[in-house]
Amino acid sequence: MKLLTRDDLIRPTLCETKMSGDLPVKAHCLPFAQIPYSTRLFLDFLSRAPGIQHFYPRSPYFNEWMKDEASALRYDSARRERVSSILERQNKSWDPSPQTLANVERLRKGALAVVTGQQVGLFGGPMFAMYKALTTVKLAQEATTAGIDTVPVFWLATSDHDLAEVNHVSLPGPEGVRRRLSTPSHGVPDAPVSAVQMSDEILPVVEETAALLGDQTVTNFLRDSYRPGETLGTAFARLYAHLFAEWGVILLDASDAELHSVAAPIYRAAMERAVDLDAALLERGRVLEAAGYHQQVKVTPSSVLLFALRAGSRTPIHRSASGQSATAEFVIGHEAGKIPLAELLERIASAPDQFSPNVLLRPVVQDYLLPTLAYTGGAAETAYFAQSGAVYEMLVGRITPIVPRFSATIVEPKLQRLLKRYGVTLLDVFRGPDTLRQTLAARTLPPELQAAFEAANQSLDRSLAAIRDALEKLDPTLAEAAQNAGAKMRHQLEALHTKAGRAELRQSDLIGRHAESLSETLYPEKGLQERDIAGVHFIARYGADLLQQIYEIIHTDCHDHQILEV
Repeated sequence: MKLLTRDDLIRPTLCETKMSGDLPVKAHCLPFAQIPYSTRLFLDFLSRAPGIQHFYPRSPYFNEWMKDEASALRYDSARRERVSSILERQNKSWDPSPQTLANVERLRKGALAVVTGQQVGLFGGPMFAMYKALTTVKLAQEATTAGIDTVPVFWLATSDHDLAEVNHVSLPGPEGVRRRLSTPSHGVPDAPVSAVQMSDEILPVVEETAALLGDQTVTNFLRDSYRPGETLGTAFARLYAHLFAEWGVILLDASDAELHSVAAPIYRAAMERAVDLDAALLERGRVLEAAGYHQQVKVTPSSVLLFALRAGSRTPIHRSASGQSATAEFVIGHEAGKIPLAELLERIASAPDQFSPNVLLRPVVQDYLLPTLAYTGGAAETAYFAQSGAVYEMLVGRITPIVPRFSATIVEPKLQRLLKRYGVTLLDVFRGPDTLRQTLAARTLPPELQAAFEAANQSLDRSLAAIRDALEKLDPTLAEAAQNAGAKMRHQLEALHTKAGRAELRQSDLIGRHAESLSETLYPEKGLQERDIAGVHFIARYGADLLQQIYEIIHTDCHDHQILEV
């Protein structure tokens, strides 16, 4: 059997090279199993491992089940009309394209939706948010082609209150070292980001970003979107309305008071069945861990799936004691006194916009508001769905399937040249910056020393093979001892090679800069590029045509990470 090498694991995708306009993009597949920190749960979901079906009703392959799912989906016509009107109002406020308004009208008349969602990161957030939007478009188009009228919807998570996660952006500087830019805009502590309005202090941040990006088209989009008076949510929506205009992506601002009113029955049910929901989630967590998987969200015996607004802050609700749901009492943050269920239900009925779902209830609310054929997301969202399935079953009687989103690392020409110069791959970069520096140094040893190490390796292999053959004839039981001895010798030689590389590294600042550039841009903070580097950086460098290129490369039946060479 042929042993797989590192390069064997990076294989051409189904459309290795795509041409559109003047920009060629070459794609290679890299299995997630080769990417550090990929969770067992996500890997087993992708491979459809035995036992994973208990947590996911459908496979990750959209084409296998989309028609069955569509035929079983039921959606109230009055709710469809009301939500469509809200979406029309929202999108018209963000200068939508005719395609977007046409898609809203298709939704009103009976279309289903493929949905994704994301926190509203500064200047459009990291690149993976754009991958989400493109995956949604691709899935919706595939369903429509198959005879299921479907539109793409992007859920803006504007009810989230973690401002520190969305108020900044990372951009590579001239030497490849990342620059972190942030807005000083803020609200009361733990306020939903929809309440954080930008003032004049956003203007110098936009101009500093524009200077780094350079491209006039993208910087004009940023200036038009991120301006005083906008929130992080409305600015994000304006930018995405520009970027995804031709695809007609429908944007949904989850903080809309009228949407909260439509979702009030789910809020009410989450409180009325709080005891049962908590028990189901605790049991789901136990089963997940018993199967060897992790829980993405920690659930406790007092957990409740709603937040309440108190003095502008998004505050968790807790159940104060065990017992039957009808007699349960609740505590909102540090509010004095316990609140009976009946009073809390009255509050929801009179002011539903003062409540919002937590991360396990949010997908259920989302799919109550929308006729969702499928949701597309990454590894973390896949893990959420393994838990929230228990909530789906209890509150809506249907579990929305999740489909993996497109995932990629973009390797720009300068970085391609560095990888080729040192004979390394993205897998070497994934080993971390310190190891990468040593690897680059080892690859740049003086030619005579490098040749000596190569000759030593070859000589050692020949000598060990001869010894092993002779020992097997003498005494077959000595074969394993020979193998172990050979491994130790190779380890010592490799250790010496590494020490020589370190010595070379100490003498070469250039190697250090190259290693830093590769790590900062391809594996920032020891994480995938798509989760850190702003998407607008790549659009500024390669134009909006890059989004079209990526859209064409997406194959919904390929769930590997992609290496995109531009």
